[in-house]
This record gives sequence, structure tokens and C-alpha cells, in this order.
Amino acid sequence: MSSTPIKPEVDRRWLVDVLLQLVQTPSPSGRTDAVMQLIGDLLTEMGVQTQLTRRGALIVDLPGRSETVDRALVVHADTLGCMVSRIKDNGRLSVIPVGTWSARFAEGARVRIFTEDPKPAVFTGTILPLKASGHAFNDEIDTQPVSWDNVEVRVDARVGDAQGLHDLGFQIGDTVAVMANPEVTPEGFIVSRHLDGKAGVAAALSVVKTIQDLKIELPYRTRLMVTIAEEVGHGATHGLEGVSEMISVDNAVCAPGQNSIEHGVTIPMADQVGPFEYHLTRKLLRLADEHEIACVRDTFPYYRSDVAAAIEAGAESRAALVAFGLDASHGWERTEIDSVAAVVELLTLWLQTPLTFAKWDETEVGDLKEFPSQHQPAPVEEATWAEEPPQLYTRVMGRETEPAEDAPEH
Repeated sequence: MSSTPIKPEVDRRWLVDVLLQLVQTPSPSGRTDAVMQLIGDLLTEMGVQTQLTRRGALIVDLPGRSETVDRALVVHADTLGCMVSRIKDNGRLSVIPVGTWSARFAEGARVRIFTEDPKPAVFTGTILPLKASGHAFNDEIDTQPVSWDNVEVRVDARVGDAQGLHDLGFQIGDTVAVMANPEVTPEGFIVSRHLDGKAGVAAALSVVKTIQDLKIELPYRTRLMVTIAEEVGHGATHGLEGVSEMISVDNAVCAPGQNSIEHGVTIPMADQVGPFEYHLTRKLLRLADEHEIACVRDTFPYYRSDVAAAIEAGAESRAALVAFGLDASHGWERTEIDSVAAVVELLTLWLQTPLTFAKWDETEVGDLKEFPSQHQPAPVEEATWAEEPPQLYTRVMGRETEPAEDAPEH
């Protein structure tokens, strides 16, 4: 095997086709069985064996020269959605959000409602503001608040009261999935709901396909994990024991005040949980630069991903995030095919490289003097005082005492 990683030629037609299949398969957090079956079938077609955890996350172990799993690539297949919270007397449904998103982007959405008893069925409907007709409410349409308490689902059924909905099998707790309505433009944009998560899944599946097609021998056994509850904060809480390096794939925040790009890769330096691993993020940036992949840095103050869930659950891994550009996240989203393809290129390159610090990272613990320190600032020189230095005092019960005995001399 060559020591020089191979930059792949991404099969963009396959990538877009898979992404369209994914976004059109309903999978709000809590009801992800259909999309996980789709993902499993796609991997089986590639000749890859899949497994499910008890909670329903999908796991694929790609072989490498190491016997143990040393790397992980994590994506999430769950999306935003709603749940029925009340059967209304007017024959409509109150809903609560599944995941964090604004009712502003729910208004006007076409949805599927999944009933359970006595016979499972799927109904279509529309999320509407409580005052939806200009001919009936005039200017009140513009003054009503934007909130989940001010929207309702109009079911596409001839029903006008709560009893009619009950007779059709509607119940509190039924899942409401928002239709994606995807569009691929001639300019190379993909406009759709649910790109958050599913563009990352499409990228990860494309990485697996590339490795299989090119028969790339990986230096380390690598685990692909597809999680099912990232949008509600659970994410990769299990299944990553002993992994040395972990990368999550998710969306970059393209918006005013952010540095993310829609046409390439964004490497976040930090999110609301804190900084991503210093050495691994810089390695990814160097890889992108060396292989001429459009790449920028950014920080995300109102954002968390599978990485945060994994670290909080105790994963002892170097962890980073690789992000495809996404405009209007958690709303009417848009990305570029170039961006998702660039993510595929960078991830495929990363999987062919040695661990960030191979000698250290292949063990769980090591000696302090061997701890990696590359690219860290040089030690600060001993301070010198331009004037007489301040005395060192110890405060006790709000009183200043005499200088401490171990105060530095000057």
C-alpha cells in the first residue's frame, strides 16, 4: 500500500441519488426505523456487513491493518419533526417540536402523520397558523405570534371534530414527519429540509463506497456509526469504546457573522460545548490544504453534535467535526454538491493516514514526557518586572495578612 493517501474521484451522481432517497424517507427522532433500513440496504449492496445496537444505532466496521477499532466516523440519520400533543375539538392537531426548531419554519409545511391503532396508517396534512385565512382574519394574520402554541395540523381527511380524529385512529404521541420537498438546481445547489444529518449520512456512505470501489487498504480498522437521536441531544452515547480518533460529520453554519462556506468543507474549532481536539483539527486543515480542498475554520456558539454526546458519555478519543456548508439550518436548508463531495474527499484522505500521534494514540495511557506537544506554543519566558513587583498577600476572612512565607523574592 502506498504511503501517499489517494484523493478519490467522487461519484456525484450516486451521491446525490442517495441523498435524495435519504431526505425523502421520514425519520424524525423517535421514529427512524425506515431510514435505518434504507441505509442498511445500501451498505449491504456494497458488500458491507451491518449491525444494530440495542438502542438502534447502526454500526459498520471497515477492516484495516489493525485488529482493534482505532477510528470512528459518526453521522446521524434522525431529523427534526413533531409529535401530536392534543386532539382538538375543531378536528385539527396540536403538536410539539421534536428537536430544536422554530415554528416559523413549520408554518406551511406539508407533513405525514403516522397513526398506530387500531390499524397503522399514514395521513398527509399541513401545519398552519391558527389564523390562516386572510379573507377571515385580515391583518390579524400578520400580528399573531410565532410559536408552537399558535400552529395546528390540518389533516387531509373529511373530519371536523375530535371524535372524528379519534375514529380515524389519531392519538397523542403520534409522529408527525415534515416532508423534505427536495430540489436539485442546475447550478449545483440542493435545496431541501433535513439536509442536516442526511447530507452527512450520504457523505459517509460515499466514503464507504469509495473505499470498496478503489479497494483501499486502511491502516486502521474503522467504525462507521449512524446514530438516531442527535437532534434531541443523545447522539453517539455508546458503541465507541476504545476508539482513538473520532470525527463526526454534520452541517456548517452558513449565516451572517459566520465564516462557514457552502461550496467546501468547514472545520469547526469549537461549538457551545467547547474546543474540538487541537491536534486532530489542525491535521484535517493541513490535509485539506495539501490536497487543494476548499476549507475554512469557524466557531459555532449555538451548536452541538454527536461529538459532544460521545465525549460527555465518556469516550476517550481525539474528536473533531467535519462540516458540509448549510444555509438556513433547521429551516429551508441549502447546500452545494461541491461541499458534500469535498467532505467525502477529506474523510477518505483522513482514513488513509496514520493516527495523529500513532505511538501515543494506540495506547490508552502513556508517560507524561512522551505526551504529544507538537504545534503548541513555546514555554513562556520568565517574567521580568519593569517596576517594583506587587507584594503577594493572602486574603483570609476578607483581611489582608502579612506576605506569605513562600512569596517570591525580588
